[in-house]
Amino acid sequence: MTTEPKIIAYLNPMCPWTHGVVAFLKANQWPFEYRDITRDPTQYEEMVKKSGQYSSPCVEVDGHMLADVGGDEVEAWMQQQGYAKG
Repeated sequence: MTTEPKIIAYLNPMCPWTHGVVAFLKANQWPFEYRDITRDPTQYEEMVKKSGQYSSPCVEVDGHMLADVGGDEVEAWMQQQGYAKG
């Protein structure tokens, strides 16, 4: 893909899977919006409404929600979609 995806990451900074998601996004230099669901209840509610999940991380890429995922799962999905290099 030639354009950068719009990425919104709903994250709990204390969760070990959050660190994997952030590490993957930063390593690939993907700009993303970090939404801390522990500090902002409205962001948590939005994550649950969009994902159907109560667990994080949830990562929205160009409107597609990856629910309750880790960095490896985000990487695999983005490779399948042609975003990330293999």
